[in-house]
Amino acid sequence: MRICVCTVVHHPEDARILHRQIRALLDAGHEVTYIAPFRACNATPWREISPVDVPRATGRRRLRALRAAHRALAEHAGYADVILLHDPELVVSLPREALGRTVVWDVHEDTAAALTAKGWVPGPVRPVLRPAVRRLEKRGERRLKLLLAEEGYRDRFSGDHPVVPNTTYVSDLPPGPPDDRRAVYVGNLSAARGAHDMIEMARLLAPEGVTVELIGGADPDVRPALRDAQRTGILRWYGFVPNDRALRIAEGAMAGLALLHDEPNYRHSMPTKVVEYMARGVPVITTPNPPAVDIVEPAGCGLVVPFGDPAPAADAVRRLRDDAELRTGMGKRGYETARARFHWPVHAERFVAQLETWAGRSPAIVPDPAPAAEVFPEAVPDYNF
Repeated sequence: MRICVCTVVHHPEDARILHRQIRALLDAGHEVTYIAPFRACNATPWREISPVDVPRATGRRRLRALRAAHRALAEHAGYADVILLHDPELVVSLPREALGRTVVWDVHEDTAAALTAKGWVPGPVRPVLRPAVRRLEKRGERRLKLLLAEEGYRDRFSGDHPVVPNTTYVSDLPPGPPDDRRAVYVGNLSAARGAHDMIEMARLLAPEGVTVELIGGADPDVRPALRDAQRTGILRWYGFVPNDRALRIAEGAMAGLALLHDEPNYRHSMPTKVVEYMARGVPVITTPNPPAVDIVEPAGCGLVVPFGDPAPAADAVRRLRDDAELRTGMGKRGYETARARFHWPVHAERFVAQLETWAGRSPAIVPDPAPAAEVFPEAVPDYNF
């Protein structure tokens, strides 16, 4: 098949879009055109992909990016067997040329519920936007094919749509034991994701020789606090790092942090970072969001701490630091659970087969997945737009 993948909101190296879905399509022998904000994010496209550069939609600055995406989709829709969209904004601005193709919307989040966590949306506007977002979802369901990232998203739609969960690659070989020196976070940093809580937690732990490492891009409103904390040596902030490399940095840490706040969007969304920590043998410290608790507690692979309270989170890190048997056992159980339940190649086959079915193609024979360390191709040194 020829697949046209498009995002203007996400980083081009987004783990779900690039490292999982596009990787699975390439492994199945399909051609991928990827419309994404490469230059805006200083991202280098993979050799196997046909990249199309567009501006990035950030905060309230979205119109230019959406216009560019509209033009790019109009240009490339004609030869695409499937158009795969990753932003709800793109559902609104579909060009006429795309409507005759198989268009799939990959629903990443509960957009209406997530409005409370988006600082760029003015507070008084949010109650007005929620019904508009729900109407957009219903319109998208009538006109497009839908993939859902969570089982919990089913209630928002009337149809029975396939779920492609946010899982990860889990190595055949167990990782080494956790250390007693580092607590890590992998993912985008925002107030709702606990950025300020992790800064304060790091402030409590730094005098004891514990290093807190935050790996990910950050929302504008938390960047000054992160820079100040890094400058004073309280923590180490890497900025954005591609997912495969970020997880290699995280491997071996004594704790993986998932200190999400009690936001509506998080109450039925599995934090992918929890599964990624488990896959790397890293014990989890999470706030009591139900999807995270439902994974961590039965597996016995982490500790649950209260929302918005850095002191208990710091105590949980100390507990793991001081008990080698506890952290080693949690790391081992987390890896075993991730390998049994959350290994991405198992879901990748169903994802590719679903797109092939919608495009009217016979499902391809998907090759055995490569080991996790070998699935990421060499990047292209220069843009080829």
